[in-house]
Amino acid sequence: MAMTALGWTAAEVATIVAGRLVGESRLIDRVVVDSRRAVPGALFVALPGTRTDGHLHASEAVERGGVALVAAGRGVSVEPRIEVGDPLTALRDLAAAHRANLDLPTVGITGSTGKTSTKALLAAALPGAVVAPRSYNNEIGVPLTVLAAHGDATGLVLEVGSRGRGHIRWLLPAVRPDVAVITNLGLVHLETFGTEADLADAKWELAEGVGPDGTVVVPVDEPRLRRAHPGRVVTFGASARADVAYSSVRLDEELRPRFRLHVGGETREVLVGLRGAHQAANAAAAVAAALALGRELDDVVGGLAEVTAPRWRMELRRGRYLVVNDAYNANPDSVAAALEAVTHLPGRRIAVLGTMAELGAVAEREHRRIGALAAELGYRWLVAVGATHGMAEAAGDIAVEAADADEAYTILRGLLRPGDVVLVKGSRAAGLEGLADRLAEEADA
Repeated sequence: MAMTALGWTAAEVATIVAGRLVGESRLIDRVVVDSRRAVPGALFVALPGTRTDGHLHASEAVERGGVALVAAGRGVSVEPRIEVGDPLTALRDLAAAHRANLDLPTVGITGSTGKTSTKALLAAALPGAVVAPRSYNNEIGVPLTVLAAHGDATGLVLEVGSRGRGHIRWLLPAVRPDVAVITNLGLVHLETFGTEADLADAKWELAEGVGPDGTVVVPVDEPRLRRAHPGRVVTFGASARADVAYSSVRLDEELRPRFRLHVGGETREVLVGLRGAHQAANAAAAVAAALALGRELDDVVGGLAEVTAPRWRMELRRGRYLVVNDAYNANPDSVAAALEAVTHLPGRRIAVLGTMAELGAVAEREHRRIGALAAELGYRWLVAVGATHGMAEAAGDIAVEAADADEAYTILRGLLRPGDVVLVKGSRAAGLEGLADRLAEEADA
């Protein structure tokens, strides 16, 4: 993503990250972690990774115009360089220093599902805010988003992911939210969280970063998030007890939800541009956050219809048959929501479902529950792709198993008829996005 001018010198960066400057102190106006994006004025932070090590690309970053790099000092001789113990912590500390200089209302969003959708909805309510593209929600993406913020922005909206306790707390110096939104607590990443209690504690870490003048936005029906906080706690949900409540949800022919929004004794009719009934909850959370920042209700509601979904999130491709490409990711709640949404479309329904990753001890239970749900909702076929932990068995006679996306495609060629509706969904590890695109191209032919 594009970086904004920072105006630090290499010597100042060394002080911020408690590093040692080797070489000349030059002016830095942006930070990058990809050597291919190093341009004149850029500071390249060399991060170790699973695919490659940024230290191997230090020379390339300088050749492209980078004026300095942050490195762990593992045999790197390029100058100027700032040697640190951990480049990732240095990146976080740079973001924290920049965040401290920004006078911007900042919203942090976390939760098991709905983070990216809520971020998109909130961005529509805060025109001019800095919002990260895609899911820049980890220990690299969050600092980069903060470092991209500038003083002329109207706000800063950060999606903050977590794969275990302590992850969000580690990022808090860079986030410093005025408003923290926790969309929900599902069963995502239980393999790394361990227990549902640990999951709740990990998500609550974002609320710990909000001061007494700030606001925490939580689901009204989530008892694990009924916790004391020095700031204001605002609830959202389908219950009339919620501070921001929604009711009468129905889907149009594009699967976009229309519903009534109830806030402080006022009611508004709302249309959301994203697909699925579950988007009503995400919209209510976004409205709660925007109102906490002082935005007017009518202005906030007006922008919700203009939001469009990112790629591979309930994309509809119409042709000889309709492909619903929701292959960006999958967990039990999001798969159930997608299965339910597709029942509102006319035609014979086929679900192509891949594994739901990182569920730990509940993997078999949840995969079986989804298989049974597909049968209960009247799907004609369920194609279970890869290791789906008994999903096909639970679905009964409607289920067919495929080892991978290629075999699933071959099976579907024999099942599909004109007018069918095909839902494609799975965790990214299943690699079903390519299958969905292939089916959509064929449907257009």
